Amino acid sequence: MQAIILAAGMGKRLKELTRDNTKCMLRINGVTLIERMLRQLDSRKLNRIVIVAGYQAEKLISFVNSLNINTPIEFVINDVYSKTNNIYSLSLAADKLLKDDTLLLESDLIFEDSVLDTLIDDPRPTLALVDKYESWMDGTCVKLAADDSIDAFVPGKRFKFSEIGDYYKTVNIYKFGREFSISHYVPFLQAYRAALGENEYYEQVLRVIAMLDEPGIKAKRLTGQAWYEIDDIQDLDIATSIFTPNSDERVRLLQSRYGGYWRYPKLIDFCYLVNLYYPPERMKAEIRASFDKLLTEYPSGMRVNSLLAAKNFGVKQDMILVGNGAAELIKSLLSSLTGRTGFIRPTFDEYPNRYNENESVYFVPARPDYAYTADDVMEYFDDKAIANLVLVNPDNPSGNYIPKADVLRLCNWCGERNIKLIVDESFIDFADEEDSTLLNNALLEKHPHMYVMKSISKSYGVPGLRLGVLASGDTGLIEALKKDVAIWNINSFAEFFMQIEEKYKSDYRDALQRLRAERARFQNALSSLDGVSVIPSQANFVMARLDDDISPKELLKALLIRHNLLIKELTTKTNGRNYLRLAIRNREDDDLLIEAMRTEIRCLRGDTNEADKL
Repeated sequence: MQAIILAAGMGKRLKELTRDNTKCMLRINGVTLIERMLRQLDSRKLNRIVIVAGYQAEKLISFVNSLNINTPIEFVINDVYSKTNNIYSLSLAADKLLKDDTLLLESDLIFEDSVLDTLIDDPRPTLALVDKYESWMDGTCVKLAADDSIDAFVPGKRFKFSEIGDYYKTVNIYKFGREFSISHYVPFLQAYRAALGENEYYEQVLRVIAMLDEPGIKAKRLTGQAWYEIDDIQDLDIATSIFTPNSDERVRLLQSRYGGYWRYPKLIDFCYLVNLYYPPERMKAEIRASFDKLLTEYPSGMRVNSLLAAKNFGVKQDMILVGNGAAELIKSLLSSLTGRTGFIRPTFDEYPNRYNENESVYFVPARPDYAYTADDVMEYFDDKAIANLVLVNPDNPSGNYIPKADVLRLCNWCGERNIKLIVDESFIDFADEEDSTLLNNALLEKHPHMYVMKSISKSYGVPGLRLGVLASGDTGLIEALKKDVAIWNINSFAEFFMQIEEKYKSDYRDALQRLRAERARFQNALSSLDGVSVIPSQANFVMARLDDDISPKELLKALLIRHNLLIKELTTKTNGRNYLRLAIRNREDDDLLIEAMRTEIRCLRGDTNEADKL
């Protein structure tokens, strides 16, 4: 078997990064794409490797020759790389295809070793390597039959988003049996090039062949192996985090993104908090139906969006402010505060991080589960001379919950002392208590020193919309904050969500019930794990304590590297203690996490039988 690598392109989308280098000379974690690929192929004891070079060919050839690759390497030069596409590059190596079974690869790929193994080890002679389509992928897709026959090649211009559930993405790695190249591929390649020119793609030839009664090629489906195609600087950035050989660095790079994990193949996020049971499909369909208008027209300004929020939450328009996520409102509100401010830790760090450290006073509950009551808060801050107090209820990450009646006692206590009380109830809808919210006209008017924050992302399952609200009977401050944020601070999709949300109230209630039921089930399952103590939660997440011999950081790393599961460890938030925060997702995902944790905890505790299975 031999390999042919197509490496003639210019990589224009990478701009200055490929000004003086071909794309395959880009470095990921200090190693060029071409060196990594050549060493992977070299270890497979191939008869030879053929590289079709073009742009910056001399530099590429010089570099490859310096690598001391044992497999014989031959070069084919495409001198007209700027005027042709990869169909021409491959045609220049067509005679090579006729001599041996061939692995055909594009040079802008990075992949783990098992990607090659799954193709080489399959006894079928001619295969197109494919992976289930995901939203980060771009380029040629295929539709498959149950027996791996390729029903159709789908080029980008024929791609239909309504059919993505049926699509597999070509990985741009193929295995061509010599007989297939002789009888099918090379004759069709020459005919296609003669008929349609040299500025086409070699996959188009496969598309024609797939239409034959006996096409001679089938698909090989990947089953979770990691690969990535490098087309732009974002691809380069993501591939760096996926393929770093240092697992600690991989964790650091992934955590530093603070979201956007839909770009990561098959990663399941138990770190960021969202309601997977809402919005309902009908609501999403209604938003899709208005997509064109929402995309191409301006949203309303602050006045109209405040009216929509007032309608949804049953408060007066002059008492509510809409934000680009709660984070925008937290920044604006805390910037308006003066004096010493009380925080309860551990908590959502956006609050203390947005305030002057020298003016911050922290209450850390003494209990191992970080539980506290309204009386605990009042007792601690009674002699601290604070001007403001921040309460996240249920708290994050502990899930601690103070009943509504007790929050109102705390509110009265603050009022008697001229303390402004900021209550973040982003997770309040998940609590078992009925009518737990403080978003109520009468309460807000009665307690103008109380400010109620709510993140729509958390409970309504729409973090991509970036929506939050702040309400208070202090209409003067609300008006000032409306002037502080931008007039168009939310987009049209977020505005439309608020416009139609009221129609789906019953769906929302059902979603909350389903999440509460899954929370109870998940907490029970988590409690069954040896070495794990669950702290009961009233939010859409659970905090759990690990035994002292189980490192949260090592568990996080093992779950990410071996299972593609991302969790949040809390050693920084809890002063080095062994705590985790785990989002509640759905039954299928939650069971995956439970079983993965069971396995990895046994491994961390030295269970060699469990480690051997991995």
